[in-house]
Amino acid sequence: MNKKLMIAVLAATTVVGARAEKTAGFQLSLTPDIAIQDRDTRIKGVSIGIWNENPQNGWSIGIVNGFTGDSSGLSWLPYLGILNYAENYKGVHLGWVNYTSGSFVGWQDAIFNYAGEFTGFQSGWVNYAGQMHGVQLGLVNYSKTVSGWAFQLGLVNVIEDNPWFSNFPDELAKGFVIANWSFGRE
Repeated sequence: MNKKLMIAVLAATTVVGARAEKTAGFQLSLTPDIAIQDRDTRIKGVSIGIWNENPQNGWSIGIVNGFTGDSSGLSWLPYLGILNYAENYKGVHLGWVNYTSGSFVGWQDAIFNYAGEFTGFQSGWVNYAGQMHGVQLGLVNYSKTVSGWAFQLGLVNVIEDNPWFSNFPDELAKGFVIANWSFGRE
């Protein structure tokens, strides 16, 4: 590689690398499009609004809190809150409905909790995890698959990929009242 080409490649990589993600410490919003920060600005601090939607590492208070990309922190909906939604999230979601399409690591507490891949603690009336590693506490708990260990406590408990009583005491059943579990599966 000649020197001019090498210098051009290094300059281009430096310019692309220097173009960092936009960040801000504070967001105030009515909707994602009516806000002091653009919706693609990462909030590293506090978001307050009727409907917040940004990638975020911090604390979000609103009626609807949305998180794009990989986000983390605490989202809280005081009394009137309806929904926390995220692509991938690490932290705590407190609200009426929590929905994470991808991976959630932490604690979800709501009337209805949903996570594509879940690691941690779900507490609510209805808890759903596509893939689960952790604890579900609610009236109805459902997990399609388990990685590692899982424990469910509630009126209806379903771990779809558990066999029926064939691996007791490590696994209980596909569905069971009061408690269901799967331990030691990787």
